[in-house]
Amino acid sequence: MHPHGHVHGHGHRPRTPETERTRRWFMNKSLLVGGAAAVATMTGCSSGSSSDTGSSEAGSSAAPGGMPSGGPGGGGGGGMGPGATQVKYADLKGVTTDGEVVEDLFSIHSTGVSTDALVKAAQAFLDGLSTKERRSCVFDIDADEWTAWSNVDGYEREGARMGDLTDEQRALGYALLGEALSADGLKQTRGIMKLNAFLGDSRGGGQETLTEGHYYFTFMGTPSTTKPWGFQFEGHHVAINYFVLGDQVVMTPTFMGSEPTTATYQGEKITLFRPETKSGLAMVRSLDETQRGKAVSSQANGNEDMKSGAGQDNLELAYEGLAGSELTTAQRQKLLDLVGVYVGYISEGHAEVKMTEVEKHLDETYFFWMGETEDDSAFYYRVHSPVVLIEYDAQAPLFYSEDSSSGASASASSGADGGPGGGMGMGGGEPSQQHIHTMIRTPNGGDYGVDLLKLHLASDH
Repeated sequence: MHPHGHVHGHGHRPRTPETERTRRWFMNKSLLVGGAAAVATMTGCSSGSSSDTGSSEAGSSAAPGGMPSGGPGGGGGGGMGPGATQVKYADLKGVTTDGEVVEDLFSIHSTGVSTDALVKAAQAFLDGLSTKERRSCVFDIDADEWTAWSNVDGYEREGARMGDLTDEQRALGYALLGEALSADGLKQTRGIMKLNAFLGDSRGGGQETLTEGHYYFTFMGTPSTTKPWGFQFEGHHVAINYFVLGDQVVMTPTFMGSEPTTATYQGEKITLFRPETKSGLAMVRSLDETQRGKAVSSQANGNEDMKSGAGQDNLELAYEGLAGSELTTAQRQKLLDLVGVYVGYISEGHAEVKMTEVEKHLDETYFFWMGETEDDSAFYYRVHSPVVLIEYDAQAPLFYSEDSSSGASASASSGADGGPGGGMGMGGGEPSQQHIHTMIRTPNGGDYGVDLLKLHLASDH
C-alpha cells in the first residue's frame, strides 16, 4: 500500500517560531541550491499559509552573503535532501565511476547469519502500531520512498514518528534497531539522536525537529525470512536504509553525522566519530611521501566536500587517490580497519560478511584525502571500491557555537543567545570536528539491495 502524499500518522502540528525558522532556512537554502521548483519538490507542500513569525530572524540568514555554506544536508549535490535530484526507484543504477555498472559483483546466496530475530523484532514493532500508524509507514518493496531520505532536520518525512509513539511502541522500535545494528551501531544512532536534542536545548528548546523524537520508521515490504523487505530509520543527521533478503542484509546508503560531536546531555557525556577520525588519521599517517603524493589532494578541504549525500543515488564518481594495490601489508590492514569502523555499525555477523566482500576488492580500493592531518584538523577523506564508498566530511558549524575557551564540550544549560553552547549560529566559521557528516554506500547497484532484488525477481518470476 502506498500512503497518499503527505498524510502523516501524527498529522500536521502547528509550527512554532523555531520550527518555522528552520523551515524558512531550509527553503531559502533550497532556493539558492536548486531554485523554486526544487523547493516545491523538497518540501512537498507550500508554507505560504504558515505564520510569519520568525521572519526577521530568517531574513538575516537568508541572503546569499549570510548563508552558511555548509547546510545540514547530505553535502555536495543534494545537500538539502533529495528534492529535485531524487532518483526514482525504477531508475536506480547506483554509484558508478563512469555511468556503467560493474556486473556480477553481488549474488543471492546464504550467508549463514540468521535474520530470524530481526524479522521477529520488525514484526513486533509493526504489530504494536495502530492501524492508522501502520498504514502511514508501510510501502511496497520497490517504493520511491527508499530514495526519499534526507538528513536535514526540517525535511518532510513519511512514517511512524518516534516522538508520537507510546513508550512501549518506542521500546519495540529500539529493539528492532538493536537487532539490525551492532552494539556500537545502536550506541552511535542513539548518540546522534541525543546530541540532536542537546542542539535543540542549546538553542533555547521548543523546536520539534531538534529533539530525540523527530525520527521516523518506514517499512518496504513485509518482514519475512524468505521474501525481500526492508526498513528506513531517519531524521536529522541519521538515515539508515536496511534491506533484507533471506539471510542477506544490505545497510546502505547510511548517513551518520552530528553537530556538535561531543557534549553532555542529561548528565551523559557523549562523544561521537572518534573512531572514524582516528582511523582516518592512522591511515593517512602511515603513507610514505610518494604514497601521500597520490592520496592527498593539493586542494584544501572545503566546507561541503561530500559527494554521495541524499539524492545522489546514481552518482558518477571516478576513483581518486592511492590504490590498495600500492599499499604494504600493514597499510592494507589499516585500510580494512578504517572500513571496518563504518561496516561495524551493522550487526556483527553481517558486518563480517560485508568485510569479506570488501577484502576481495582491496587492490582496487582507493584512499583519497583533503586537508591537514593533525589530531584536531578538519579534513575530508574517501574510501572507494567497486563494493564500498565511504566519505567523512568535517564541516563548519551551522547551528552550534561554543566559547573557544570552553574546550571541546559544552552543557545544554549554556546560553541560547550565542554564548557557550548556543545561539542560532546559522553557519560561519571554519570547518571543525564538532560538525561531521559521514556516508557509506554500496556502488554498482548494491544500495537499497537493488541488485539483489532484481536477481530475486528474475529467478522467482
